[in-house]
Order: sequence, then structure tokens, then C-alpha cells
Amino acid sequence: MLGRLPFLASLALFGSAVMAGALAAADPPRSVVLFSTIVTVLKHPRCLNCHTATDFPRQDDDRHRHIMNVVRGADGHGAPALRCNTCHGNANSRAGVPGNPAWALAPVRMQWETLSDGEICRSLTDQKRGGMTFPKLIHHLGEDSLVGWAWDPGVDVTGRPRQQPPLSREAFMHLVRQWIDTGAACPG
Repeated sequence: MLGRLPFLASLALFGSAVMAGALAAADPPRSVVLFSTIVTVLKHPRCLNCHTATDFPRQDDDRHRHIMNVVRGADGHGAPALRCNTCHGNANSRAGVPGNPAWALAPVRMQWETLSDGEICRSLTDQKRGGMTFPKLIHHLGEDSLVGWAWDPGVDVTGRPRQQPPLSREAFMHLVRQWIDTGAACPG
């Protein structure tokens, strides 16, 4: 055990040095500016329609209430008699119904609809609200296929292309990584 103490002490010092380096890279003003662009994607209809504060999803670019009186359901996948996958298949349909194998609403604790930009920012990492660690957040935003649907939303039921978020997924993820690297600071 005595032989391990110097190793453990050096490991602790190394960890402190890494943390100090990470803190030295923090740039809260730049981080806040980065988030002000990131939030333009998070507040886009492709995200807000599912990150809703209501007991029902919204749809289309005008964010109207989902037709057919669809409701959230206990698990976010619809009511027992009308589950999301009743209509939403594994892929977008030619008839304009969007699709993905994981189609569902975000949990209510992760609603952004009624939040300010700063509140949305803090909700992303607030563990009490279901926020994620930074690696999980990067995976969710950058690799989750349901999130990715926002950049491949197909057409609506009239055949018009749905709007995509204001940034490409690649540009969005570049900003997300920079935001995290600069300290993940949030606006007031």
C-alpha cells in the first residue's frame, strides 16, 4: 500500500492539472455566444414539436396540435389505443407521414416550449431534469437517429418539403462541441 501512495498522489495531481487546464480553456462570454446560435436549432419546429410542454405533440412548421387528437401517453409513445408507431413507421412515407423506429415525444421534464434560451441551456445538463453528461449529449444530438430526422424531415401531407433547422447537423455539432469546450456557459 505504501508503494501505491506516491502513484495515487501523482494521479491526483495529474487530475488536478487536467481540470485546471480545462478551466483555463473556459471562455464564458464566447460560450454564451455559441449557445445563442445553438438554440436557434433547439427552438426550431423540428425540435420543439416533440420537446413540447403539452400533453400532445405538435406538427408541421406552424406547430399546430397533432391531428386525430393524438396524446402523449404515459411513456411518450401515445395512448394505448393510438401508439405513435400506428402511423409513424420506420421511415418517412411518400404520403407525408414522418417516420423513425424510435418515434416519440421527449419526456415532459425536457420540454423547451415554455423556456427562455438560458433555461433551455441549463436543462440540457441539469441531471434533475433529465439532462445528460456532455458525452451523452454529444451522442444524442450528433448520432441519435430520431434527432437526425430533423435534417431529413421529408415532405408534409401536401407534398411540400418540411423546413430543416437553420444549421446543418455538422455545423450544429461543431458549435455544440465548441460550447462544451468553452465551459458550456448559459445566457442569463
